[in-house]
Amino acid sequence: MRLLALDYGADIVYCEELIDLKMLQCKRVVNELLSTIDFVAPDDRVVFRTCAKEQNRVVFQMGTSDAERALAVARLVENDVAGIDVNMGCPKEYSTKGGMGAALLSDPDKIEKILSTLVRGTRRPVTCKIRILPSLEDTLSLVKRIERTGIAAIAVHGRKREERPQHPVSCEVIKAIAETLSIPVIANGGSHDHIQQHSDIENFRQATAASSVMVARSAMWNPSIFLRDGLRPLEEVMQKYIRYAVQYDNHYTNTKYCLCQMLREQLESPQGRLLHAAQSSQEICEAFGLDTFYKEITQELDARRAELLTKTPEDVEEPAEDTSGVIKMAVKFDRRAYPPQITPKMCLLEWCRREKLAQPVYETVQRPVDRLFCSVVTVAEQKYQSTLWDKSKKLAEQTAAIVCLRSQGLLEGQLVEESPSLHKRKREAPDQDPALPGELRKKPFAALENGEESPLEGW
Repeated sequence: MRLLALDYGADIVYCEELIDLKMLQCKRVVNELLSTIDFVAPDDRVVFRTCAKEQNRVVFQMGTSDAERALAVARLVENDVAGIDVNMGCPKEYSTKGGMGAALLSDPDKIEKILSTLVRGTRRPVTCKIRILPSLEDTLSLVKRIERTGIAAIAVHGRKREERPQHPVSCEVIKAIAETLSIPVIANGGSHDHIQQHSDIENFRQATAASSVMVARSAMWNPSIFLRDGLRPLEEVMQKYIRYAVQYDNHYTNTKYCLCQMLREQLESPQGRLLHAAQSSQEICEAFGLDTFYKEITQELDARRAELLTKTPEDVEEPAEDTSGVIKMAVKFDRRAYPPQITPKMCLLEWCRREKLAQPVYETVQRPVDRLFCSVVTVAEQKYQSTLWDKSKKLAEQTAAIVCLRSQGLLEGQLVEESPSLHKRKREAPDQDPALPGELRKKPFAALENGEESPLEGW
């Protein structure tokens, strides 16, 4: 989304609010396959991904309530971004409950400590975004104090903490702030009432006397809002967005969310229904007529991966030192081929229990050059492994389980599969599925203490 906004004329782009505690768990990884810099959490999820195309124009926006943590995050990312921003305007509970976002507005001392620490400790410009306070006097007092910390600019969302988009944005308060401060003031909050096309951005800037304008929801609805020549057709914009999403391996759930923001009232259209049903990047591409593009990019990435492996054999970590005796198959786990709540790992675990065997043991490694995973499962002292590498540890374990089940001639839980007693089975509810073990039919979930249900641990 940031790259698309830059293509259409945005000058600066911000990442989403990323929480300091989460970022501090991350490791900086150079992703040679995608030519990106990734900040990867211990669970292998990419929390923040950036690339050279945006390096000098992307601002890292963090959620924090602690000066030292904020500085540690800033130092972690400062070589890969153009600026550091502290979100002090988010009114959502996930932010405020930790003393972050708009919760900071009631603690000016903490605001001053966080910003002063960042200004002194990082080599990048520091900014922050706030909401206005109940009174103009208190708002002006706060922004003057913020300015004295030495920050480079301040963004102001022209609504109070408790107000939402349906409430009018207070242009006059932003204007008073801009006329009071000597640092740049960035006006925010105009999407609902003011900004429907490019010329509205300048009108909003003039109405607030701000140095520049920050656009959020209008840019989500159609990133070509930044294009001076006018909005581009939504279909064209969405296709361009999808291409970026595939090229940079964006998680399909995030891609789907952003496309839903663009479709809005068209979500009930035939294309909107296809998008809603999509469960992978490939299916999203198919819904928008980009299935050929998806195949081409996948082939390009596979070729690039093979090239990297050839160049750096010393960095390749193998699944096991001694692979003699390991039963191998070239298989992949496709979630779409299985009913809800049923996986190969579940079927293998249940079979081991019925046969009174020890629980399957999974050993998974990650290959540094492309960050793919391979797992070896041990059942009754026999090891099983797929020769194909996967994007996540969970997927790798599922494929290893498939190899074991198939080598034993066991059903693996697919919607349609062959067995000696059952050639094909139709898509049925899990509790009616004749191929599932009795205990799986009865107990696909475990109850939590709060009364909610959750998939069984480890399955």
